[in-house]
Amino acid sequence: MKILIAEDDFVSVKVLQLTLEHVGHEVVVAANGEEAWARFDADPVRVIVSDWMMPGMDGLELCQRVRNRPKTDYTYFILLTAINTGRENLRSAMDAGVDDFLSKPLDREVISMRLRVADRILEYARQIRILKDLLPICMYCKRIRDDGDYWQQVESYIHAHTGSNFSHGICPDCFTREFGSPPPSRSELRISAYPE
Repeated sequence: MKILIAEDDFVSVKVLQLTLEHVGHEVVVAANGEEAWARFDADPVRVIVSDWMMPGMDGLELCQRVRNRPKTDYTYFILLTAINTGRENLRSAMDAGVDDFLSKPLDREVISMRLRVADRILEYARQIRILKDLLPICMYCKRIRDDGDYWQQVESYIHAHTGSNFSHGICPDCFTREFGSPPPSRSELRISAYPE
């Protein structure tokens, strides 16, 4: 799994990086919140482990930016905290979108277990996204049911969700079924469209 670390303390970064690489993760390191955001915005990862207190952009602001980035797959966000972090601060962090907390100094076994949980949750999120991408379509009239339980034409549904427009034609099989004969060839269509 690719993990972004946002931490301004060099020793903490090295310990965390070596721990994560030792258990098989790919690690991207950022020295502060601004650098972490720039790296994430350029190439989103699925897990971020961030220090709470950093100069400039702190861990909470980084988390809020990640949550507000449009069209981004869910990112599991772990915040590193001091042992004496109060409940109100933890509640604020949860409101900002933080998924999990780890206290410093880090316990290698604990972070490995938390990342296994993160991997499981991200897999569930992926499965849900796939299920949401399945469209309920009527096998007879080919209308699609939207989230409001309204059945609409495929063209209307796709236009509403993507902005795409359609032009209509008729395929050879439907032409034969509807008109009882095979469709004219392109050369026949050109001749009939431009009579001499």
